[in-house]
Amino acid sequence: MSGQTPALTDGIPEQRITLPGPYRFRHKYRFAMIYDFDRIPDRRNTDCEKYDRRQAIFGRKDVIPLWVADTDFEAAPFITQALEQRLRHPVLAYSFRNDRFFDAVIGWAKRRHGWTVERDWIDFSPGVVTGLVFAMQAFSESGDGVVIQPPVYPPFARMTRLNERQVLNNPLVWNGEKYVIDFDDLDRKLADAKIFLMSNPHNPTGRVFTRAELEQIGELCAKHDVFIISDEIHGDLVQRPYQHIPIASLSPEIARRTLTLFAPSKTFNIAGLSTSVAVTPDPAVRRRFRETLKRFHLDQGNIFGTVALEAAYTHGDQWLDQLNAYIGQNARFVLDFLQTHLPSVKTFLPEGTFLIWLDFRAWGMPHDEVFRFLVDEAGLGLNDGKHFGEEGIGFMRLNIGTSRAVLRQALEQLLAACRKRGLA
Repeated sequence: MSGQTPALTDGIPEQRITLPGPYRFRHKYRFAMIYDFDRIPDRRNTDCEKYDRRQAIFGRKDVIPLWVADTDFEAAPFITQALEQRLRHPVLAYSFRNDRFFDAVIGWAKRRHGWTVERDWIDFSPGVVTGLVFAMQAFSESGDGVVIQPPVYPPFARMTRLNERQVLNNPLVWNGEKYVIDFDDLDRKLADAKIFLMSNPHNPTGRVFTRAELEQIGELCAKHDVFIISDEIHGDLVQRPYQHIPIASLSPEIARRTLTLFAPSKTFNIAGLSTSVAVTPDPAVRRRFRETLKRFHLDQGNIFGTVALEAAYTHGDQWLDQLNAYIGQNARFVLDFLQTHLPSVKTFLPEGTFLIWLDFRAWGMPHDEVFRFLVDEAGLGLNDGKHFGEEGIGFMRLNIGTSRAVLRQALEQLLAACRKRGLA
């Protein structure tokens, strides 16, 4: 019928990628396809941190690696195709980010998060941690207080201290169902701070903060004139019915004191391309941040990170929807297995991220003994919870961004080891 999109024989519409520049290649692929997240490549001997550093991190190289926060999934085909197409041009010299890069970021923020971002708000950063360090440099001085919410991503505390700022902890509190913010304590801590360093969705607890929570954070930061650095790298990885809300999208008042950092790296498993985005709506804030970036000559980026981001944020919606569904199934599988076979290991379904926070305190074992038991007897490599702050003692972080078969093997090894020890 006229007016309908032409379709292939299986009813899947055709999608084309066009590579910009003097060498223009058009590639057809099936956009409405089913992606196979059960298939994972062998990552060994590829200088892969997650696999090839097992001996250094765990003392043995045969543990199932469920630690560093990347996934085992192949990069999406529309990303690898775009990179392959760019490599057909034989010159890899200086480049810049053109309109397509900015349009991809703007379109993604609007489609996925309902956030209207303007082109001039956008800056490049080689990574989210790099971005937060330079924001810290731009908006605070040596000795100033930085509020974080442990248990939290280890570089938050580490980079604060390395940059001679003072860590002020506002620990999240377990209310019996989920981790929540202690707002009375946050009010007190912000009184002595210049920066609130925020993880949303929260790593490692998986919380996706609600609009009401974010509004209260914004009110308290305004009350104490505290600048917000919001790490939203996991913002795409959210389970229904939860919704990631960029804190800067709530109001102009909150936006003017906020720098937001996000990237396609976690979402599309392309962290090795070192490309992320900083968004600063306020012109004065943006000038200060850019002056810091210029002092260290950090705005160049690389050709392949730019190409990959553009492809991911232009063509990645369906891939991401299927990824989130798969991760949600993985989380449910882990929860059901533990509740059925190892109820002494407590956990809960994360609202976002591909990470699960495991509580081993019911075992009554010293923290370091739990870690060594998991490595030496269960053959598992998880993130050590104490690295997330003292609130992580007795906990470990499990990365579920892998195939169901790998998770099943890992949990069966854990159960067998626990039975031998009389823990199950």
